[in-house]
Amino acid sequence: MRIVAKTDVGSVRPNNQDSYAAGELPNSVAWAVVCDGMGGASGGNVASSTAVKIISERITSFYKEGMSYNAIRNLLTSAIAAANIEVFDESKLNDNLAGMGTTVVAAIIADQSVYVAHAGDSRAYILSNGILKQITKDHSFVQEMVDRGQMTPDEAKDDPRKNIITRALGVENELNVDFCEEFIEEDGVVLICTDGLTNYVSVEEIIELTSDGKFNDFSERLVNRANENGGGDNITVVTLSY
Repeated sequence: MRIVAKTDVGSVRPNNQDSYAAGELPNSVAWAVVCDGMGGASGGNVASSTAVKIISERITSFYKEGMSYNAIRNLLTSAIAAANIEVFDESKLNDNLAGMGTTVVAAIIADQSVYVAHAGDSRAYILSNGILKQITKDHSFVQEMVDRGQMTPDEAKDDPRKNIITRALGVENELNVDFCEEFIEEDGVVLICTDGLTNYVSVEEIIELTSDGKFNDFSERLVNRANENGGGDNITVVTLSY
């Protein structure tokens, strides 16, 4: 497996509240966790870094070769649940951290499949043969309006309410997590990112910037383009490929 990642504070924010971790396990298995924190000057950073630490430890400690779909789903969702409890409890114990939370995308890649558990509006994509397929659905106010037919996807891109998320890790004592499995072509790339990328770099630009197949440059190129296009948020991109 090849893994390349980059995070950047962006051009506007004073600090970076994104956190991520990624790594390899035996037999060409890879994993990644990306979180985008929220909650004041320090709360967002605490929420995202705590979540990444707990989820990463669970994945690396409990993943076993040959795990079934249900076993991987249980591993990822239970890891996120453990992180949710930790962040929620910490926010209740420290007034400076009250209301903190974070988005989360946690993924395991094994045997040409990617397994993804997520909550919030950070995203996972598969890039293959010049096509970028989003495999997560945002848990956001505007996405709910799109689902109800009250807004088109193009309108949602520019709506000022697009940053209002409807699920976040650590905000309540329980969290509903979505889970999916997707097949990856041999040349496919899994791209996991925060909205600091997707709010500033279009699908067409992502495809253009990755069209030459120079995998090791993808993350840096995408982060740089987000900054060139305004960089109004923290930006994190993790790319994984066989």
